[in-house]
Amino acid sequence: MASEIRLAFSHPAERAIATAGEDPRDRISLRDHVREVEIGAFQAERGTTQRICFNVVVEVRPLAQPIDDDVDRILSYDRVTEAIAYELDAERLNLLETLAERIAERILLEPQALRVFIRIEKLDRGPGALGVEIVRSRKELGSRLDERASEQPHPRVVFFSNAAITDPRLTHWIDQALEGGAPLILCVGPHGMDLPRVDHPLVQRRIDLLAIEQNGWCLAARDPRAKVVATRTELDWAMKNGQVSIWAPSKIVLDATEGPTGKTRDSVGLAVWFADQLSARELVLVGAETAAEGEVPVICKPLGDRVF
Repeated sequence: MASEIRLAFSHPAERAIATAGEDPRDRISLRDHVREVEIGAFQAERGTTQRICFNVVVEVRPLAQPIDDDVDRILSYDRVTEAIAYELDAERLNLLETLAERIAERILLEPQALRVFIRIEKLDRGPGALGVEIVRSRKELGSRLDERASEQPHPRVVFFSNAAITDPRLTHWIDQALEGGAPLILCVGPHGMDLPRVDHPLVQRRIDLLAIEQNGWCLAARDPRAKVVATRTELDWAMKNGQVSIWAPSKIVLDATEGPTGKTRDSVGLAVWFADQLSARELVLVGAETAAEGEVPVICKPLGDRVF
C-alpha cells in the first residue's frame, strides 16, 4: 500500500516506468513547465490568470535506424510545448481535465508517440498544488486521432520563377499570398548560373539541390519575413507560428522513402511533389508553368500586379 501511495504522487516518469510491463520504451519528458493561464469554472478565476504547471512524459516508438543526430528522426521537445501552447490558445477552458485530454490527443498525433502521461497543476488556488493526471495511448484513442489529424494545417505553396524573384513587385506578391491566413511556404528553382556537370547521378543530384537552396537564400535576402527552412520539424513549427518559409529541399528529398520521380533539375515538378507531401491546399506557380500532375491543385499565374 505504501508503495502504491508513493507511486500515485510520484512524477509521471516514474509511473511510466512502473507500468511499462515487459515492453520497455524510450521516453522524453517535460518537467515543471509553467504558464500563466486564464482557466477555471469559478467566477473568481475569470478575467485573471494563474500559474499552471505541466509535467509530460511521452513514450516513443523505438527507432529502427540510427538517429544520426537528425532532429527529424525523433519526437522534438518543441512538439510537446507546441501542443500545450496550441490548446491554451484555442479557447478558454473551465477544466484541467479537458485541457489534459486535448494536449494528450495532439501529442499522440505525432508518428513516434505511443503513450503519454500528463500532469497539470494549479499553483495559485490553495496552499498546495491542485491538479489532474491522465494517461492516454495511441491504441486507446483510435479513431479520435484520425479526427484530430484532419485539423492539421494545409499550407499554400508558392513557386517563384527567377524572373519573379528579381521583380520589384515580389514583396507585394508575398503580401497577396498571405491573404486568407493560410501558412505560406515558398519554393524556387536553381539560380541562373552555370552548374557543374558530373557523370555520377547522386553527386549531380546534390549539386542541383544545392543550386535551388542557394537561390532560396537569394529570395530570403529580398524579404526579411521569409526564412530558409530545411527540415520537416522546422516547417511544421513555422506553419503553426505564422512564419513564412522558403523550402531548402536537400534534406527532405534525400531522406524521403518515396522521393520525387522526375529529375531534380525539374524544380517545378519537385515543387508539385513537395506540395503533395504537405497536403497543401494549392500550389501557385508565379511566372512558371508545369506539365507535372499531383494530388494538389496547381495554378499557373503570369507576372502581373495581381497574381493572387
